[in-house]
Amino acid sequence: MGSFKVRLAAYFALIALVPFVAAFQGFHSVAKRSETRRVDAVLESSLRSAIAAYGEELADTRRTAAAVAHERSLQRALARRNRKQIARLIAGMPNIRVEGTRGLRVGRPPTRGVSEVVSIVGPKGALGKVVVVLPLKADLASRIEQRAGLESNQHVAFLGQARVPPGEATTISLDRAKYRALASDGLRDPESRALVLLVPQRAIDDASGSIGKRLVLTMLAIFIVLGLIAYIEGRSILRTLGRLVDAANDLARGRLDRRVDIRGPDEFARLGRAFNEMADQLEARIRELDDERRRLRDVTMRFGEALAATHDIDELLRVVVETAMEATSARGGALLRDNHEVVRKGDPDAGVRRLEFHLSAGNESFGRLILTADSFSKEQTETAEWFVIQASTALENARHHGAVQRQALVDSLTGLANRRLCEAALEKEIGRADRFGEPLALIIGDIDDFKNVNDRYGQGTGDSVLKEFAHALKDSVREIDLAGRWGGEEFVVGLPGTDLAGGVRLAERVRAALAKRTIEVQNGERLRVTASFGVAEFDGRGGLAELLATADVALYRAKHAGKDRVATATSSDREPSVKTASLGA
Repeated sequence: MGSFKVRLAAYFALIALVPFVAAFQGFHSVAKRSETRRVDAVLESSLRSAIAAYGEELADTRRTAAAVAHERSLQRALARRNRKQIARLIAGMPNIRVEGTRGLRVGRPPTRGVSEVVSIVGPKGALGKVVVVLPLKADLASRIEQRAGLESNQHVAFLGQARVPPGEATTISLDRAKYRALASDGLRDPESRALVLLVPQRAIDDASGSIGKRLVLTMLAIFIVLGLIAYIEGRSILRTLGRLVDAANDLARGRLDRRVDIRGPDEFARLGRAFNEMADQLEARIRELDDERRRLRDVTMRFGEALAATHDIDELLRVVVETAMEATSARGGALLRDNHEVVRKGDPDAGVRRLEFHLSAGNESFGRLILTADSFSKEQTETAEWFVIQASTALENARHHGAVQRQALVDSLTGLANRRLCEAALEKEIGRADRFGEPLALIIGDIDDFKNVNDRYGQGTGDSVLKEFAHALKDSVREIDLAGRWGGEEFVVGLPGTDLAGGVRLAERVRAALAKRTIEVQNGERLRVTASFGVAEFDGRGGLAELLATADVALYRAKHAGKDRVATATSSDREPSVKTASLGA
């Protein structure tokens, strides 16, 4: 028996050692290459995010330059060449330089970085420019890392393109350490640097080394178990292994009730019990998976039905949170937009694990979906990711649906509400005024001699006149007011909470604003446009038709009295008073 043990151990060691070493080297090499490819793929994806974050930083820089350039006080100081005043205005902004048109320079921004230049244009023409430099330093790299949501082992640096060629991951040495690096195209700074994303090479080596250690331990355990079995049991191994193989094959063919009967205190008995326990767990796991599959199918079906049933974005967001919680068995869920809760279900503060996803459709962000639980399985995490993709598609459809609806209710030429929207909104405001006893004024405005403008100058000039009138309305009304194009050259304005006198004041303001505007037509001729207005107040009797008819009577009287004026009328006053206005007002 002892001789057999020796021979078995010797044969086992001889036969197993060479394949073991070769397999270890092969698997370790494959693991290292695989980890490197994985890191390269992550670098490529993260670089896109970093480039986008850098673009946001540039946009912030451009906005800063534009804001400084539009400062009226800076324009006045630059026109007077008041160097001290300019210095005071840009104090605290070390990255900005103001340059005048005649060699004036104030400010000393850093020389290393990317510059953004915005012209300064005053009422009398160009005055100079604002130069804002975005320094390519460590603080910018930190902001980009935060904005892009990079992993903890990913770092941003600004290096020369000669050192890290763009477009292909490579290994470089930096500060006596090796990094896996991927660079963008040049950033158009004076030193031709690029945005480079770095991952320490030691992270790749540690990951592949960990895989190698686990591989060694696993293979050693396997061979030790096999060696002990061969040494202890001898020829009975074949019979026992045969029984185990038969049971495993039956299990593989779907006979989940298959078990092996191996008794005793030895390794084979334990192996038999482990096999039976594994079969029990496998059978239970398959039942759980079947139940989970049926539950997920039901959740998915309800989710699809809910998404198809509404185009309301708020309702869609609520459905997304509820369904994602149900599909992942989360204890709490929330949707945050600008760090404010839009939807809250369960207890989002409970649980030690947290999943977070960004919901967006096109260029519009709808916030962050947060799910919390004691733990999330890989399947639950993948399910949540799938729901986020479906939700983004549904939100995009809802966004397009809303845009189509808005287009159907807006006049394409003026950007004001069209007649359909005006009628619906005015009916609603009349009902509200009647219910709460609040005043409601209505203005009808009509451009004077509009047909003559079209006949003499053409439809293009007529469209310009309509747009100019629309601009005058938009500049004069409140946010709660309704301004719309009723048809042709006729416009309406609904004024909730406003009496007849308030309506007259607004109409006068619009009339005066329009009278000050001119439109350039052919041969440099300037066309002056006027309009007449009829104002009426809802008195609690009748409806929209009666209110429109009353305002129309007032408009007729304004036209009859000489145009370019405001007239008032009520439902009981069939002969409206006319308020004349001088043409130069």
